[in-house]
Amino acid sequence: MASNVVLASSQQPKKGDLSLFALSDLEIMNQIYATHVHNDEKFDVESLFIVVENILKRATQIVDNVVLGTPATVEHLEEKTPKAGFSPPLCTLKSISCEMQCKAPGEATAYKTTLSILNKLSNYSWDTKAVLTLAAFALDYGEFWLLAQSQSTDQLAKSVGTLRRVSVLLKRPTLQKHRQALIELNTVIKSTLEVIECIFELEKLSNYDTKDVPALSTGMDHIPVDVFWAIVTVVASTTQLCCLTSDDDKKQELSQFSQKLNVILTKLKRQITICRQQIEETEAYWKLTKLFRTPTEIMEVFKGLIYSKDNGQPLIDGSTKKPVNIDILKRKNVLLFISGLDITDEDISILRPIYDSIRKDNQYKIVWIPIVDQWTDDLQKKFEFLRSKMPWYVVQCFSPIAGIRFVKEKWHFKGKPSVVVLNPQGKVEHENAIHMIRVWGIKAFPFTTVVEETLSNDREWIGSIATNVHPNIDNWIKDQKYIFFYGGKDNEWIQQFTKRATALANDATIKEARISIELVSVGKGSKGEDHLGILGKFWTGIESLFISKTHRKTDADSVTLEIQKLLSYKNESGWAVLSKGSNVVLSGHGTTILKVVEEFDKWKEFVREKGFEFTFKEYHNKVLHTAHICCRIDIPNTSGRIPENMKCPDCPRIMETYISFKCCHIDGAANGVH
Repeated sequence: MASNVVLASSQQPKKGDLSLFALSDLEIMNQIYATHVHNDEKFDVESLFIVVENILKRATQIVDNVVLGTPATVEHLEEKTPKAGFSPPLCTLKSISCEMQCKAPGEATAYKTTLSILNKLSNYSWDTKAVLTLAAFALDYGEFWLLAQSQSTDQLAKSVGTLRRVSVLLKRPTLQKHRQALIELNTVIKSTLEVIECIFELEKLSNYDTKDVPALSTGMDHIPVDVFWAIVTVVASTTQLCCLTSDDDKKQELSQFSQKLNVILTKLKRQITICRQQIEETEAYWKLTKLFRTPTEIMEVFKGLIYSKDNGQPLIDGSTKKPVNIDILKRKNVLLFISGLDITDEDISILRPIYDSIRKDNQYKIVWIPIVDQWTDDLQKKFEFLRSKMPWYVVQCFSPIAGIRFVKEKWHFKGKPSVVVLNPQGKVEHENAIHMIRVWGIKAFPFTTVVEETLSNDREWIGSIATNVHPNIDNWIKDQKYIFFYGGKDNEWIQQFTKRATALANDATIKEARISIELVSVGKGSKGEDHLGILGKFWTGIESLFISKTHRKTDADSVTLEIQKLLSYKNESGWAVLSKGSNVVLSGHGTTILKVVEEFDKWKEFVREKGFEFTFKEYHNKVLHTAHICCRIDIPNTSGRIPENMKCPDCPRIMETYISFKCCHIDGAANGVH
């Protein structure tokens, strides 16, 4: 394909022409892909690169010695050895060298020469193209400085050096004149070697699946452009060497090439670092996956989860603030408190009663594992501040833990605090006990899935959630009184419900039936604020109970549906729950529940005959059939595993799934959040 890019033929681009350095990556990609044939010619490129590296590291050291007067010798440099029997493609190297020699300085010439070289090397992989071009340069550059080094001691070297114009450059006046240009050329050569070394390293890493190492995809996609810049820089460097040994004063400007390579080098090094980190995470992930299939000891599992290497940091004992060996966890049940650094005092406080209860039992330990993708000085300070508030053990590791991918994918960590329970063999007893701890506290000990199953089947769940809502709540529950828990976003609705429900509770019919009804407004202050954080804790408890229930069951039972129904009212203007003691009678939307209370006169005559509870539910169902209220449930994405589908708590349909869960009780409804 003919080139559509016009470059100036002189050193500086002419007005109206496009500079080589103004070309976009896409423009370069379009040009160089036309030179590439996807039929990789095979040869031992790794051995060739080893030889090239040996040559250029010594040659550049010689230049530093000659020009800068540094005392270092080449003998101390490490010598790598190519594979036995390696045979370099000499004809190809000479052909490339011939293509680069004796060219006029300028961006246009360098660009045109680069495309010509790429056409010659069309059958080779991109990294091989770069290595072959650099090898052709190394052949000339290495020979030049080898001859320079032997001028005074070897007559043959002196004679060959004369033909190669080595003696011209080595004359002191000429050397001083070109001193800065030689330093710049040497620097560019070192950078080019580094860039190609990084490209070579990325190619080696390409054996990994991009699903496991996603950063590879970005790096590999950009290699052709990086190879272009490496080759065009080698071409420019060859031109500069020719200029320095010639009689005229023309020179190839290399500063822009140097700047471009430095940008590429920084990007490549960062990309390789990310790839290696992702490879470490992948290897740790599969190691942990295997460990958790057949766990044998908690220590083995813990080390694999936290440390990339065997020499892991000790834990910090929060009670003494001193380091302790991780052997302290041997043959213990361990609660892994996993979180980011954005946790609140409340997140920490829910574990304090657990810690206080189990600290006397030496068989249970709590360990905080902070999950941070990239540590900074500020985050380390925040970590130290949070650590000071925790009396339990803390992992102090200022780099991402080895098992960070495992924690995110297998244990569904998405930012919110979680508690993974491991037994002494390292077997997972619960992937996330934080929800059951929030709801039942120490009552859920030892926080296994078996205990959660038992507790979540209990129909008397409101007491666990509403313990701190009112000072008399425990007594009312104990006395099996009817209780209205209510709230909402609309203060006027709350006032209306309070007025109507108070009238109902004090009605003669209720009093005569010896029915005692208490009212509890959940958490709202006089100005609508969350008084003492009670409202937030209430809804967090409801969400935790809901998540705990949905994780344990595939088919929603009546308790789950009631909790689900209440959760759907969280952002409504009003809602209410009627319970008898801790046993929930029903929960209702503000519109329907207020109507039932307001119309008490229409159904109170049945209370004595059928009972308050039955009559209330019956009338509420009647009102519900006349109302049309969509049911919407918002579950935070950070809650862990999200149910694939949900049954509506008010009707037999499956809820539509949008960003939120929602149902309008109509077949084929499409009233979701867009």
